[in-house]
Amino acid sequence: MKNTIETLRIGHRGAKGYIAENTLESIHKALDFGVHGIEIDVHLCASGELVVFHDFTLERMSNGFGAISKYTLSELKQLKIDNKFQIPTLEEVLQLINKKCILNIELKGQSTAVETCKIIEQYVKSNFWNHSDFLVSSFHKQELEEVYKTNKNIPLAILTKTLINDVIQFAETIEAKAIHPNYFMLTSKNVAEAQENGYKVNTWTVNDVQSIKRMKQYGVDAIISDFPDRI
Repeated sequence: MKNTIETLRIGHRGAKGYIAENTLESIHKALDFGVHGIEIDVHLCASGELVVFHDFTLERMSNGFGAISKYTLSELKQLKIDNKFQIPTLEEVLQLINKKCILNIELKGQSTAVETCKIIEQYVKSNFWNHSDFLVSSFHKQELEEVYKTNKNIPLAILTKTLINDVIQFAETIEAKAIHPNYFMLTSKNVAEAQENGYKVNTWTVNDVQSIKRMKQYGVDAIISDFPDRI
C-alpha cells in the first residue's frame, strides 16, 4: 500500500544545490523553502566545540588545509567557504532554525555523540525544544550506540549505502526510529517492509525530478535533497 501521507522535505546540508553546504546561509535558504527538516554534519574541533562541516579535511570546501579536528574554533572561524561564508557551530545552527523545522544531525566525525547529546539536552531543558525536534543519524554504529547509551530519548537513524535489511538487526538494538538509505537501494517492497517493521524511511540524496517522483511512489517518509524545493 502506498503512503498517502505527505512526503517530508529535508534540505541536504541546508540547500546545497543553491548555496555552499552546511553554511548558515544555505540553511536559511532551506528554511525559505519551507522545509520540514534540515540535515547537517558535525565534527568535534580541537577546542571541543561541534562545528558543522561535511568533510574530515578542509581543502574541498574552504581555504584551509588538513584535518578539521586539528583546528580550534577560533582558527576555523578565520577560514572562508567559497571566499565568503564561515564554518558555523551546531549551536549557531540551532539558534537560526529556532524550532522552525526538525534538525537531522549526522555524526560525521569521531567522538561527536556525547557533545551532541549534551547540546540537545541543553536545548530541550532551556530553550523549549522537544527531543522529537531532533534526529541523530550516522554511518558509524559506535557513535549511535553512544547516543543510545547516553540519552535514550533522542531519536536515532541509521545511514546506509546497502540494503535496508542489512541494518534492521542493528536498528533494533538501539531502538532506531528511522533508516536513511541511499535511494539507489530502494524498491517499493523494501520500503514497505521497513515501514511494517516500524521504521521511517528517509532517503538521500534525491535531486532529479524523476527520482523524486519515484521515491514518492515508493512511499518513503522523507526525501533528503540538495534541491528541497523540487520535492
